[in-house]
Amino acid sequence: MPIARAATRATVRIGAVALAGALLAACGGSSDETSDSTGGKMTITVDLFGSFGYKEAGLYAAYEKANPGVTIKQTDTEDEADYWKSLQTRLAGGGGLADVQGIEVGRIASVTQQQSDKFEDLKKYGADELRSKFAQAKWAAATGKNGEVLGLGTDVGPEAMCYRTDLFKKAGLPTDREQLARKWSTWDGYLELGKQYKQKAPAKSAWLDSVGSLYSIMIGQEEKRYYDASGALIWETNPALKTAWNTSVAAADSGLSAKLDQWSPQWNQAFAAGSFATMPCPAWMLGYIKGQAGDAGQGKWDIATLPGGAGNWGGSYLAVPKAAKNKEAAYKLIEWLTAPRQQAKLFEKQGNFPSSTGAIEQVADAKDPYFSNAPIGKIFGAAAKAAPVQVLGVHDQNVAQQITNALSEVERKGTAPDKAWANAKKGVENTIG
Repeated sequence: MPIARAATRATVRIGAVALAGALLAACGGSSDETSDSTGGKMTITVDLFGSFGYKEAGLYAAYEKANPGVTIKQTDTEDEADYWKSLQTRLAGGGGLADVQGIEVGRIASVTQQQSDKFEDLKKYGADELRSKFAQAKWAAATGKNGEVLGLGTDVGPEAMCYRTDLFKKAGLPTDREQLARKWSTWDGYLELGKQYKQKAPAKSAWLDSVGSLYSIMIGQEEKRYYDASGALIWETNPALKTAWNTSVAAADSGLSAKLDQWSPQWNQAFAAGSFATMPCPAWMLGYIKGQAGDAGQGKWDIATLPGGAGNWGGSYLAVPKAAKNKEAAYKLIEWLTAPRQQAKLFEKQGNFPSSTGAIEQVADAKDPYFSNAPIGKIFGAAAKAAPVQVLGVHDQNVAQQITNALSEVERKGTAPDKAWANAKKGVENTIG
């Protein structure tokens, strides 16, 4: 999930992933035939942010077919910040909550450390038996102080670099993904290649979409970002964060950015217009690119290993509030949605990379025709394995928002970096105290 706005998830409209072999072979005892056995008629409500892709991938329809009488009703808020604010209001009042609530990875520490009394411990429904089926870091992040299981993991966000081969050719740059991975093995190498691109770039085309996306992808490569393991805020003194900040500022100063705010209408339009040549992208971004670039973009994009090593940007959880009306049925639904077979199907249809170990194995040989037949299973699978286990803090999302806001000031308004940094500090203080 994006750090900057954590709003829009992969919404694939075209170009399904090509998977070698029988991708959706049964795994881990999960199948579309799983029965809810609730009996009678029941509506299970699901409240999410952005697009998790369940409806688009046909998973809701499959579950309803296998469970006669069950209807799944989903509500959706585009902006995760708006969603989280509304969720906090409803949690405080105890009313208006859905049976299933989505939790972005940047918020999960808030749930485990401050709101464990507001959500069901899923162990009472048998969730502890699923521990071995999820990546260790994904499982641990949703575990409360007393061992409660407060959510089941959906996707993760292993990182790579998406790039436009057609624009690279026009600028006289190589397009081979392995050759590029060598040239930009470091972020300095990435900026240097960007400067070369700028010299011969097609008209109205920049090297990357925004320095906010650059910062977000770089900070996703770090174990410690905003908090240390004790829960203390360290963002102001964290050298890794300052390196990500300085690199992003350098990109802005070199005129390498298209100066587009991610998730804005202008940013969405820029995909089809070819306004930028590269875009740091977690796995879930592939579907978003397809949706915005459309049929005309097929075969013009490719994917290479990320500069500077592996990282993770995003991912979510499904949780059941204690105030939910249909708790047991809600648990059965989220257990099914997050099972290996369903996660693999979601990756096939939407591009959301699995957090289930069984599903990760199933998608290892996946390739995507839209992205020049890039071996996305291999690229993102390797990144997922090598990504650090990140220290998550209560206000990760809030701090990240203030930093990316400040970087936007540098890139779009020409604000001096020191002043923008001071603005970020003030913003953090005003937001979290």
